[in-house]
Amino acid sequence: MTDMTDSPATSRPMIWDPLVRVFHWALFLCVVSAWLLGEFGPDIMTLHFWIGYAVGGLLLIRLLWGFVGTRTARFANFVTGPGAVLRYAMTLPARKPSHTPGHNPLGGWSVVAMIGVLGLQVVTGLFSASVDDFVFGPFSDLVSEDVNKLMLDLHKSLAPVILALVALHVGAIWFYKIWKREDLVTPMITGRRRG
Repeated sequence: MTDMTDSPATSRPMIWDPLVRVFHWALFLCVVSAWLLGEFGPDIMTLHFWIGYAVGGLLLIRLLWGFVGTRTARFANFVTGPGAVLRYAMTLPARKPSHTPGHNPLGGWSVVAMIGVLGLQVVTGLFSASVDDFVFGPFSDLVSEDVNKLMLDLHKSLAPVILALVALHVGAIWFYKIWKREDLVTPMITGRRRG
């Protein structure tokens, strides 16, 4: 009988737990879907709203997991001060993998930025309203028309910011793959680095 603890898959340490991995891919699907529906229709925004609620729910789960989850999922493990970020940034030109156990200091702040901007996007969607398009967020009647318009303007303005953060994220993945020779995608699927 073979001892499963010595298999290559189990000898590599777990980087990302299942909740972080499911969150990552579910958030990716929701953000892409919400953006496509917001940009290209249909005019009835019901599905866009439901996907927005899903994004909000995912963010709340991730925020909670950032305090009580596994070691690499906790914010205290990867949200660092400017000194650590600068020291890490100085290692980027080196053409070797960093093998940070979890998010590196720059990646940690990109997570914070993404969660913050997406959270703001969800909140602005909840309170926005467009009388001309007959589109009303579920809490739009709790605030004035001026606030509705402000929330709608912010909601629209945040979409390119989210796209820029996603592009930066994808660019960083390619940079690590090509320059640093480090695969960041496989661990987000399997939880472990490729051997």
